[in-house]
Amino acid sequence: MTVMNEIDVQAIRDTTAAVKANPGLGQATFSVDGSWQGGCRLTAQTGALTQGGERDDSRVAKFVMSSDEPTALLGTDSAVSPGEYVLQALAGCYTVTLAALAAAQGIELKGFRLELEGDIDLRGFLGIDPTVRPGLQQVRVRLHVDAPDTSREQIEELVSLVENRSPIRDTLVNPVDVVTTLA
Repeated sequence: MTVMNEIDVQAIRDTTAAVKANPGLGQATFSVDGSWQGGCRLTAQTGALTQGGERDDSRVAKFVMSSDEPTALLGTDSAVSPGEYVLQALAGCYTVTLAALAAAQGIELKGFRLELEGDIDLRGFLGIDPTVRPGLQQVRVRLHVDAPDTSREQIEELVSLVENRSPIRDTLVNPVDVVTTLA
């Protein structure tokens, strides 16, 4: 077993081969169940993970997440805001993607750090200006990568690959169908 950056490189190869042989294994569905806690507060928990048509209930209620808004944005500042969760999701996905791709390419990482910012214009959310999107207007990611035995050019190529392969970045930069139903 070859491990680089605490990633099992053989597991990456095996997973890639398995999904190539059976594309259905590459299909995964995440789920979260949440309940309003009053005001802007929500408590949610992980639901089942379905992969390749197989439901894995071991993740049901395994992790709990809370959200709220800062007091300046109508909340009580008791938890992470949904906007910060979006940034966290991107940071977490960049982490997985960067570490795995670096390992697969034989790039040894000593460490890396991410700084993320996201801008929102409340005029959209508040309905003040219908031409303003209610969502994030721009997300900026600054990566600090420490890979002493790797050239700047190789790191830039790796970052470009991360941008192309990150599922969460792809979700943010491309339209996604969001279907809302009333139960």
